[in-house]
Amino acid sequence: MRIGHGYDVHRLAAGRKCIIGGVEIAHERGLLGHSDADVLTHAVMDALLGALALGDIGKHFPDTDPRYAGADSIALLRHVAALVRDRGYRLGNLDATVLAQAPRLAPHIAQMRENLAAAIGCGTDCVSVKATTEEGLGFTGTREGIAAHCVCLLEKI
Repeated sequence: MRIGHGYDVHRLAAGRKCIIGGVEIAHERGLLGHSDADVLTHAVMDALLGALALGDIGKHFPDTDPRYAGADSIALLRHVAALVRDRGYRLGNLDATVLAQAPRLAPHIAQMRENLAAAIGCGTDCVSVKATTEEGLGFTGTREGIAAHCVCLLEKI
């Protein structure tokens, strides 16, 4: 078994879509980044890559490469999941937490879990997604950005 941890953060900015866990969420600002800036999916990818000591998403999908400008992070997750399988592992489970004062994420959690599970090729019972605020504290609490943490367990096939 191998464990991994991923963390990501993106600034909120006007004129951008707010995509989290592959779900486009109506909000006055979106996440700023080279790709679609899907903070949750980025944390999931980093956890999977970290579990196998394969670096991080910046190594695999550099923001200096124009091929990844505006990239769909769920598609990138499918690629990372293939790397996991190619090395003889499968997801045991993952547990992710999104830190955001706004927008309200609870209505979207089930779809996020489905999107992540489908991209990884596992059941939704292997994917936990939670959301929390930081009670108005820090950059997420002041609505400057959104962050996500993820831990995962990989099992040898």
